[in-house]
Amino acid sequence: MITINKRQQVTWYAGMTVQALLDALKYSYPHIIVTINGDLVKHDAYEQTTVPDEADVRVIHLIAGG
Repeated sequence: MITINKRQQVTWYAGMTVQALLDALKYSYPHIIVTINGDLVKHDAYEQTTVPDEADVRVIHLIAGG
């Protein structure tokens, strides 16, 4: 089980990538910051970076306004 943003629990599976997790959660914003256990994951590494079991994942949407 992994935790998303300290409130949502998601069932973990072997080989889960950051991109697969974002797709499953339907995160589609173009500018998203992801950390796993406090470590920043670069956007170009989402497809290759696996999420470990029991991970604390933070997903932050970057927005701009005026």
